Amino acid sequence: MTDAVVWLPEEMVPSHSGDALVVIDQINKHYGTLHVLKNITTQIRAGEVVVVVGPSGSGKSTLCRAINRLETIDSGTITIDGKLLPEEGSGLAKLRADVGMVFQSFNLFAHKTILENVTLGPRKVRGLSKEAANKRAMDLLDRVGVANQANKMPSQLSGGQQQRVAIARALAMEPKVMLLDEPTSALDPEMISEVLDVMVQLAHDGMTMLVVTHEMGFAHKAADRVLFMADGEIVEEATPDEFFKNPKSVRAKDFLSKILTH
Repeated sequence: MTDAVVWLPEEMVPSHSGDALVVIDQINKHYGTLHVLKNITTQIRAGEVVVVVGPSGSGKSTLCRAINRLETIDSGTITIDGKLLPEEGSGLAKLRADVGMVFQSFNLFAHKTILENVTLGPRKVRGLSKEAANKRAMDLLDRVGVANQANKMPSQLSGGQQQRVAIARALAMEPKVMLLDEPTSALDPEMISEVLDVMVQLAHDGMTMLVVTHEMGFAHKAADRVLFMADGEIVEEATPDEFFKNPKSVRAKDFLSKILTH
């Protein structure tokens, strides 16, 4: 992977580090009778890396996807950079463009080359010229270590390479915040570290991120704050050191005892 002193274009680095960029206030979500998000209230500050952990079925991915309205909510509000997240329409599309999303299953366009995947959003949504979009894309592909794959199709790349392309694609939109929903869970073990390395570098360079993950090493190394969720609630919120060394809740202690002893 190419070493880079500065990872993010200057305009992508938060200008008001410490201000609340994402504010989540009393949100609730049901699937039928199942209450999957229960009065969730938290915020993500500009330049902060928040890692969400917890057992399967705790509502982590639902919370992540609700932040850009890929999941609707039943009540409560979500504000991004001072603007209320609309329920639908052009306002929602515009706000979504400021929220980069990386899924566990990559979601690259199979019929487009790697370069086309990364340039599509900047050209169609941001209005960049082909030349400017290509330049930005190649720079980002270089920084995630896959510039030499630019003219290949997604099916010709390994899972780890595809996920790094997905990260570059999200970054190409110059988002204000990045949401990563279990970005390594579909990868073979030897590919996980190459994606985590990119995420750690991104965190160190000041990208605002919410990351749902089972990778406790990443949480300990890169997070500013850990949210522990269980049964649709944020049970505990702490720095990585506090959470891993001295969890307060019985649920968190039980969770950590199971995952850290294997």
